[in-house]
Parts: sequence; structure tokens; C-alpha cells
Amino acid sequence: MSNELVFKSRSLSFGEVSLSVEPLERDPQKVPYVAWYVGEKLFYRSDACHCFEELEFFAKRTAGYKLNDSTGSAAGEPSRQLLSPEHLAPVFLMWPHRRFNVRLTDATKPEVPMMDGSAIPFFCEMRKFCGAPEELVFYDAPVHAEWDLKTPTSLRAEGEAIYGHVRITPAETFEVEYVLDRNVARDGYDLKSAASVSIYSPENLYQIFMARTFIHQVELERARAAGLLAGVDESCGLLLAAGDCATQNSACSSKFRIANEPAMHKILDLIGDLSFICPALPRVRIEITNGGHVSHHQIMEKIIPYVNAGIFTQV
Repeated sequence: MSNELVFKSRSLSFGEVSLSVEPLERDPQKVPYVAWYVGEKLFYRSDACHCFEELEFFAKRTAGYKLNDSTGSAAGEPSRQLLSPEHLAPVFLMWPHRRFNVRLTDATKPEVPMMDGSAIPFFCEMRKFCGAPEELVFYDAPVHAEWDLKTPTSLRAEGEAIYGHVRITPAETFEVEYVLDRNVARDGYDLKSAASVSIYSPENLYQIFMARTFIHQVELERARAAGLLAGVDESCGLLLAAGDCATQNSACSSKFRIANEPAMHKILDLIGDLSFICPALPRVRIEITNGGHVSHHQIMEKIIPYVNAGIFTQV
């Protein structure tokens, strides 16, 4: 049996992209390790997480990272990029003592396959090879921080500067309370969804892995008009229409795979953005309203000094 798992599907920009995951040896004595390759070149290694600060972050309806290679730059080559790791990265939390190589096959299409818009397809295939999930790995992150999320000045309308909020405090495990509260006046559509989780074991992650990415019809039309999302279709996630999630009692819409699926997927995105740097979770409580990949990256910047400290423990 081949020890390389291959995933193919649509991505945000392309009709088909391909990615392989190669599980390596299991070694409880080594720190959690995932190496990401774009084409044949190493892009990032989680056991050298201090190098994460060399990556340039950007958000383009997904999390993206750019690596400016001095050798390539001198030769006139464009900087390498990696986009959309946030649905695959959390799966490596399940096997923290395994080591993995991840390869995006085509460097000209550096996007992780969307599959069905959730983490479940990745998890189910990897479980066949890696076996039962292991105990999760955590690290202490005594962060106290709080800030408002504000619309960029160039996009700001009078009285609409603040659209969300983030609060981080230490906790005994990884906890998240995520609220989505979008409205027609500010966002062009109504969407209300809220969910909270406390992660102690792999079982706590499974339901989060089920949650699919989502987009409202209004957002989709805007994105298509801007030339974005050329690769997606109805198989790539959850399409919301007017009234689907406009009130707080819409938590169990018939369209949803799990209760409060939009907010649960935002929790998946948050976990994915944080675990890309290293497949371990910080012991913090995060309360976030109307967040996204930009605010997730801001959270990561608060936590990264404690990842670099490399003090990992199991619970």
C-alpha cells in the first residue's frame, strides 16, 4: 500500500488542484511536525516555527502566505505562495507524534483542494492510514488581549467603523466562542450564527471538522463580479440564500450538516489558521465576533511567542 495520500478537487480559483500527504514515522520524542511543499520546494516546516515570521500573510477569501525566496528573486522568479491550508492543517492535530510531508503538486496552482468545504474528507482518508487519533498536544499561552475589529478607512462609512471584537484570556484548554452577526445595512444580507467549543480530546474536534465553508448568495455575486471564486461550484460548501440564517433560531436549518454550521465553520477556520504554524493548540479562551482570516492572523501574532517557546504537553 502506498504511503502517500492524494487529494484532488476544485479550489477557490481552479477547476482542479492536487495535493499529496505523506505520513512519516511516529516519534513521541519529537515536536509536532508538518512540512509544506509547493511544487518541489519546501515552503514551511512547523518544527522551525520561528521561520513562520518570514512568511507574508494575506487574505483573499482564504488564508494565504507568500515566501520571498532571495535566490528566486535574484533570478527574476515570482515569490512562492500557498493558499487555503486552513481545512487541512487542523487534521494534523489528531496525530501529533506523526510527521507529515504535504505537497501541492503544481506550483502554478498553489491552493489546497476544497473537497466538500470541510475537513472531514481529509480526516477520513488519513485515519485509514494513520489509525486512531492520539491525545492532543497543547501549549501554555498566557495571553491577555482585547481589541475591536474595524473596517479599513478606505471602505468606511460614517458610523460603521467597528464591526466586531476579539478577546483572548488564558484557559485550561483551548476554548472558542464565535458569533456571526451580519446585517443588510452593513453587509448586504442578514446572517446570525453562534457556537462555542472546549477542546480536550480528538472527539471534540470531529464535529468541528464536519462544518462546511459557506457563502451567502449576495457575497457570491459580488465575488464573481470581481473575478474571484472561479473554481468553486455547489459541491465546494454551503450556499446560503435570503432567510436561511437571518435569525438566532435558525441554528438548525435543514441546509445544515450540524447545528450552527456557519459559526462552527468559522471555528474550524480559526483552528486551521492557528494550527498551520504548528499542529498543537494553545491553552486560551478566544471570544470573537464577526471574525475572519485577518483577525485570526492577529490572534496568531499574539500567540506565536509561546509556540516558539516549544513547551508542548498532552492532556
